Amino acid sequence: MDSPTLSEFDLHLFAEGRHWHIYNVLGAHVCRNRRVEGVRFAVWAPHAKAVSVVGEFNQWNAGSHSMALHEGMGVWSCFVPGIGTGTLYKFSITTDKGRQLLKTDPYGQAFELRPATAAIVTERGHYGWSDGDWIARRGRWNWQNAPISIYEVHAASWRHHGSGRWLTYRELAEQLIPYVLELGFTHIELLPVTEHPLDESWGYQTTGYYAPTSRFGSPDDLRFLVDQCHQHNIGVILDWVPGHFPTDEHALARFDGSALYEHEDPRKGQHQDWGTLIYNYGRHEVRNFLIGSALFWLDAFHIDGLRVDAVASMLYLNYSRKAGEWLPNVHGGHENLEAIDFLRELNRVCQSRFPGTLVCAEESTSWPRVTRPPEIGGLGFNLKWNMGWMHDTLDYLRQDPVYRPYHHEKLTFGLIYAFTENFLLPLSHDEVVHGKGSLINKMAGDEWQQRASLRLLLTYMYGYPGAKLLFMGGEFGQRREWSESRELDWSLLALPEHQGLKRLVQDLNGLYRREVSLHGASFRPEGFEWIDCHDSSQSVISFVRTAGGETSVIVVNFTPVPRHHYRIGLPEGGTWREIFNSDSDYYGGSNLGNPYPIAADGQAWMNRNWSLELTLPPLGAIILRPAL
Repeated sequence: MDSPTLSEFDLHLFAEGRHWHIYNVLGAHVCRNRRVEGVRFAVWAPHAKAVSVVGEFNQWNAGSHSMALHEGMGVWSCFVPGIGTGTLYKFSITTDKGRQLLKTDPYGQAFELRPATAAIVTERGHYGWSDGDWIARRGRWNWQNAPISIYEVHAASWRHHGSGRWLTYRELAEQLIPYVLELGFTHIELLPVTEHPLDESWGYQTTGYYAPTSRFGSPDDLRFLVDQCHQHNIGVILDWVPGHFPTDEHALARFDGSALYEHEDPRKGQHQDWGTLIYNYGRHEVRNFLIGSALFWLDAFHIDGLRVDAVASMLYLNYSRKAGEWLPNVHGGHENLEAIDFLRELNRVCQSRFPGTLVCAEESTSWPRVTRPPEIGGLGFNLKWNMGWMHDTLDYLRQDPVYRPYHHEKLTFGLIYAFTENFLLPLSHDEVVHGKGSLINKMAGDEWQQRASLRLLLTYMYGYPGAKLLFMGGEFGQRREWSESRELDWSLLALPEHQGLKRLVQDLNGLYRREVSLHGASFRPEGFEWIDCHDSSQSVISFVRTAGGETSVIVVNFTPVPRHHYRIGLPEGGTWREIFNSDSDYYGGSNLGNPYPIAADGQAWMNRNWSLELTLPPLGAIILRPAL
């Protein structure tokens, strides 16, 4: 059991910002003092005049259990005998100006169901994990040459219980895992399940950085979900938000009466877009709080990766600010030097302590070397969301096909920078909310054309270099815009056209995982080569993917006009066969394509020695490979 006292070494490491197990020191921990069981409480509040722990055990009386200050460290602690797991508690803080604050524990590992905000004493270490084989394989995983396809899930709205309530973590394990296995994704990404007070924030305004939300069950219930995913060879990525935090009075805002976690100056400390507060990354203890949180999820919950939200807002001091509304750095620039150092350290520590885990950046600007090592000036992330590809592709598909020849560069520009980073292609939740409409409704044309275009888009994404991410509902053509307050429209799967879309995603995931050419060199330029990127008049592109000695050819027709006798150059001769066609009637298409193997001829075409003629389906994508 934990000692009731804090060691000077623990406090020294925390003051330096390098205590990677700080979650075992601060917060509430069941332990024994002179053979008496109880709970040790510890909290960082350096500007407080007095701190006490309050709860049901003392009728929330601030005078009953005062905490002692560790001089020079700003940490207060005490031992309360006779209480244990399940105890509700908060900290009563007297500021240096005599104001009384009632705050929840920044390091709390469980909380009451909202709107209640007390922390709950909990113990870890009793859950019996059964994923040792998965963790061992993950440590040896060569992720840069492996398929990575992610199903993005909002737990509260994926599916509801028959009574209309949310599914619990354990019910998600029973229902979500078989569904993801059926679809063939390699990973699930959960929108933040860190504790948060407001349902409508989807978890992006976090108050409990060390606690899974109680909406869906206990911490061990979440462990069960992750454990079951691993036993079925599914990785779990957690959306994690170190860029800002909400202003709720019970949480981190002006925690001890001072701007402790945030900046005092609103030009650095307030996020204007979201009405939230920005962390002071220059303070050692704040960096330790955040990196400790990241490590906690990888350690205590066996999470396989973190998607770091809103990285751009962290990197730029003038992010979404007008002149005069921000303060430059010491060199006069707009880069947040403290945030850069924080992100580099975050990535170094996570990847060294938990090999095989992925840290992904949602970074929407052209900041250089996001996924390159800090040693050469990079930020050290494993993957970066390719927001440029996503915006360009969706903008292109919104155009009526008659106008697409004038926007052809939206298809080709992304390959200029495609290998400057390790990119992940996201068709995420952000694109199907706030009036943007569902993914299928972004497609131009009538309903048939929209479905065909969605099938084309998904096939194009799986053929394009980079890891893949698809938000829930996109796999079967959800028509209504996503809302966090209702489940997906599962009734659509009773319709054959929506079942066809789902089958397409299943088969694309299977093909992507089987064909080394489609995943084996996703982040290296030698894995991609254009066949023809200039056919803007017919809105057709064709390219080659190669890896591990295998080759695939992808041809995409972005118009509803069938193309017969369409000749393309080939990287090699011999006989070729169509291994995927998004227009197959199995997926709800018109079944136009190339059902029989085709022998290449010696006619030089597109600067290649071999070529063949194809039938290109309307609004369709086909994938070819040499016949065995």
